[in-house]
Amino acid sequence: MRLGIGIGWRPEIADEVEALPGIDWVEAVAENLCAGHLPASLVRLRERGVTVVPHGVSLGLGGADRPDPGRLADLAARVALLDAPLVTEHIAFVRAGGARTGSRALEAGHLLPVPRTRAALDVLCENVRIAQDALPVPLALENIAALVSWPDEELTEGRFLAELVERTGVRLLIDVANLHTNHVNRGEDPVTALDELPVEAIAYVHVAGGVEKDGVWHDTHAHPVTAPVLDVLAELCSRIDPPGVLLERDDAFPPAGELAGELEAIRGTLEAGGGAGPGAGGRAVPGATAGPPVPEAVRDGVAVAQTALLSALVAGTPVPKGFDRSRLGVQSRALAAKRADVVAKVAPELPEILGSGYREAFLAYAGARPMTAGYRRDALDFAEHLLLAGRPEDDAARRRLTYWWRDRAAPRPPGRATRLVRAARSALVGR
Repeated sequence: MRLGIGIGWRPEIADEVEALPGIDWVEAVAENLCAGHLPASLVRLRERGVTVVPHGVSLGLGGADRPDPGRLADLAARVALLDAPLVTEHIAFVRAGGARTGSRALEAGHLLPVPRTRAALDVLCENVRIAQDALPVPLALENIAALVSWPDEELTEGRFLAELVERTGVRLLIDVANLHTNHVNRGEDPVTALDELPVEAIAYVHVAGGVEKDGVWHDTHAHPVTAPVLDVLAELCSRIDPPGVLLERDDAFPPAGELAGELEAIRGTLEAGGGAGPGAGGRAVPGATAGPPVPEAVRDGVAVAQTALLSALVAGTPVPKGFDRSRLGVQSRALAAKRADVVAKVAPELPEILGSGYREAFLAYAGARPMTAGYRRDALDFAEHLLLAGRPEDDAARRRLTYWWRDRAAPRPPGRATRLVRAARSALVGR
């Protein structure tokens, strides 16, 4: 299926996306859509015949555990809601720990790289097959960007993707910005990756911006698309005519004219690369076989390795052997900063109540308390942490924070921390 030129739909630029000329399709983050109800902007786009593809971020198909049936059902529901022709996710893990390792469950709040080992590939392939069986439309998986490299990897990125496709028949969502990011951060040649991966399995392509700082490329999705990223797109187009290309922007949204200019640069790159063979349109690679079940011992080994890495990133535990300590520090700080930014978005009342002290207070909290249950729970736990510490010092601000926490945490069973906060609230009200 040919998709054409698209853009990532975000609520902050919904009006601009509707007004942009030449948009054939859009992609929406699946977890940001409410079950049974579409934003009016997406309804209007669909009425105009614009295809909407749901893009998942929380399955964690590269994790040691099998995909959660509830998350798969939620993703399938978004597919039905949008009447989408396909659905996409990532080759990544997003959580670790828990029962399999006998440790606390940890959430990354971010897409983390899967080790390119045979064991991790076996686990990923089985997880992908489980997801494919649960989803009503074809699945395409995206290569991710990474700041860190796993030691003792056995496969290049291109070979890893090629074997994944061969064994599962899954489609690929190739992000050329992520190939560039891995070139800068990990020394991986995007041309080699394109040579090795099965381009006939490409469903569509992502293009996004980033920024380089102190020799590290940050895949921000909040900066303009750079020439090197367009060069990787041109390299891909010399091999295949991609069925679809989409511009991603997640933050620091520019005026509509700048978005239109980036889309025009993408169109120009596609036109200059004309002459390559037709894309597969998301065609499955024939001959994929189920393979034997993955032994639990293999999953356990992957779980231990991923938990050690995630714990070092978010809980301050020792850096696992073979990892670059400096690079893990960069990743750890980036995760904490992202966590603060996302909590501020899902709970905008918190920075409003705390003012300029919000970020410092949140980073101090996050440094000792890893996220375990998503950003909304994180926002509540942060507020509870402040209230138990008698903060903020201003009585009016503390009263507002108490009311905010109480309104949202009321359904939670009244444990010790809850009782303490309620006692603090009663004392405030009595003043």
